[in-house]
Amino acid sequence: MADVVDQATRSRMMSGIRGKNTRPELVVRKALHARGFRYRIHVKDLPGRPDLVLPKHRAAIFVHGCFWHGHGCPLFKWPSSRPEFWREKIGKNADRDARNIQTLRDSGWRVAVLWECAVRSRDGAPLAVERLASWLVSGEAWMEIRG
Repeated sequence: MADVVDQATRSRMMSGIRGKNTRPELVVRKALHARGFRYRIHVKDLPGRPDLVLPKHRAAIFVHGCFWHGHGCPLFKWPSSRPEFWREKIGKNADRDARNIQTLRDSGWRVAVLWECAVRSRDGAPLAVERLASWLVSGEAWMEIRG
C-alpha cells in the first residue's frame, strides 16, 4: 500500500516524534515527584539512557512507547507500508532494550519497564504509578507494568 502523503511530508511528520519528554513519561514523572520521589532524567552514563533514574533506590525506569518498542497490546499495529523495514527496526529496538536492561541488572541496578498503554488512560495512570511507587520501596529487582 502506498503512503498517503509525499516523502517530504512523511519525513517532517516522523521528525516531530519525540524520544524524550513524551506525554506518558511526563505523567509518570509528575506523579512520582508528587509522592516525594526524586530522580534524574535521561542519564547518559547508564545503558539505554533510562527515562528516570532514582539513585537513592538504585532504580532505573524506562517508559516505553508501545509502537516503537513492539509491545503486543491493542495500541501496537504493524504498519502496512514497508513491513520488512518496520519489522527489522522494531526488532532491533526490542533487542537493544533487552541488552540494556540486562546490562543494568548485571551492574546491580533495579529496572522497571512501564508501557505507554498502562498510563494512557486516566484510570490506568494512577494505578500504574501506584504500582511503580510500591515497587521502588520494595527492593525487588525487576518490574514490568503493562496496560
